[in-house]
Amino acid sequence: MNSGEISNWSSALRIYGHPRVLGMLSLGFSAGLPLLLILGTLSFWLREAGIDRATIGHLSWIGLAYSFKWLWSPLVDRMPLPVLTRLLGRRRAWLLLSQIVITIALVGMAFTDPLLNLTQLVFFALAVAFASATQDIALDAYRIEAVAIELQGAMAATYQAGYRIAMILASAGVLWIAAAIDLSEATYEHLPWQIAYLVMASSMMVGIITTLIIREPNVPYNHHISQNEKIALQAVAKWNLPPRINRSFAWLYSALIAPFRDFIVHHGQQALLILALIAVYRISDVVMGVMSNPFYVDMGYTKDEVATISKVYGVIMTIAGAAIGGVLTAKIGIMRTLFLGAVLSAATNLLFVWLAGQGHDISGLIFTISADNLSAGIASSAFIAYLSGLTNSAYSATQYALFSSVMLLLPKFIAGFSGQFVDAYGYESFFIATAILGLPVLVLVWLAGQAKFDKR
Repeated sequence: MNSGEISNWSSALRIYGHPRVLGMLSLGFSAGLPLLLILGTLSFWLREAGIDRATIGHLSWIGLAYSFKWLWSPLVDRMPLPVLTRLLGRRRAWLLLSQIVITIALVGMAFTDPLLNLTQLVFFALAVAFASATQDIALDAYRIEAVAIELQGAMAATYQAGYRIAMILASAGVLWIAAAIDLSEATYEHLPWQIAYLVMASSMMVGIITTLIIREPNVPYNHHISQNEKIALQAVAKWNLPPRINRSFAWLYSALIAPFRDFIVHHGQQALLILALIAVYRISDVVMGVMSNPFYVDMGYTKDEVATISKVYGVIMTIAGAAIGGVLTAKIGIMRTLFLGAVLSAATNLLFVWLAGQGHDISGLIFTISADNLSAGIASSAFIAYLSGLTNSAYSATQYALFSSVMLLLPKFIAGFSGQFVDAYGYESFFIATAILGLPVLVLVWLAGQAKFDKR
C-alpha cells in the first residue's frame, strides 16, 4: 500500500473522531439497553421465579409499545416540551425526558418481586417500553439531522456498535451479575435480580450525560412540510372555523396524515404489498425469540451458560452476519439478500427442534446459536437497507417509526400466545411452527422484487 492510499484510508477513518459520531456510540448504547430488560432478560427472570410460560408469553406484548410508536411519533417530531425544549432544543428535550423515565422505571422494576406483585412489575416494564420507544423516535430524528450525508454511514455504524454493546450488558451482563450474587441457583431469590436491574438503571447515565453534552442539530423548517400546511390551511378555510382551529387542523394534517399519504401516493398499488412484507419479514425470529429464554431454563442451562453463549457469543455472530449481509446487499442486491435472509431465518429455527431433542448440550447450543444469529444478522442488514430506500427525507422520523412499528406489530401479537402453544404442543412443535410462519415471507419478497426498487 502506497502513501497515498494510506492517507486516503486515514482520512476516511477520521470521520469516526467527529464529536457527533462519537456521541452516537453512547446514544446507541442508551437505545439498546432497555429492550432486552423488558423482553428476553425479563422472561428469564420470570421463568426462574416460577411464572408460567403462558403468562410470560402474554407479557411479551409489552414490546408492542415499539409497534405503536408511529402513533405519537409526529408529536415527538413537532411538539415542544415546556422548559426542556427551550433549554435543550426539540430533539435533546425528548431524548432527556425519555431517558429519565426509563431510568426511574428500571429502578421500579428492580424493587418489585414478580412473585409478590407481578402487576406492579408489568406497570414499570410498560413505562420502560413506552419511554424507550419515544427515545428511539427522537434518536432516529437526531441521527438524520445531526450530520451531513457523508457522515451518515459512520453515524449508523457507531449507533449499531453502541446498541449491540448495550444488548450484551442487558442480557449477559444481567445474568452474570445475578449469577455472581445468587449463592444457590436451585432456589429463586429476588435480591440478585434487584441488584442487576439497579446496575442497568445506573447505566442509563451514559445516555443522559451524552444528551446534556451534545449540541442540538441546526435544521431549518422543512419546505415540504410548510407547503403541506399551506395546502391544508387553504382547504379548511372553506369550513369557516376560527383561525386557531384552522391552524390546528392544518398542523394535524401535516404531522399525522401527510407522511402516510406521501408513502401511499409515491408507491401506489405496491404500497400494500410493501407494508405486508414489512409486517411479516421478521415473524419467524420474533415469535421464536419470546420462548428462547424459557426454553434454555427448561433445558437446564445455567445463567452463566446462557449469558456467555447466547448473549455474548450470539451478539458477536449477529454482528458478523450483519457485515456479511452488507456485502451481499452490495454484491447481489437488496431483494436477493432479503430472500436469502428469510430462508435462513426460517430454516435455522428447525435447529432448535434438534436441540430440544439433545437436552442440555453445550456444543449443540453453540452450533444452534451460531447459525441462528448469523442468519438474523444477514436478514436484518438487508431489511434495514430496504426500509431506508422507502423513506422520504421530508418525513424520515415519522415514516421510519411507521415502518419499524409495522415490522413488530403482528409478530409481537402472535408471540403473545407462544407460551400457551408450548404448553399444549411442546417445544419441538413450536419451533417447527415458527419455521412454517416464514414461508409466506418468501412469496412476499418475490412479489416485492418484481416491483422497481426506488431509493429516494
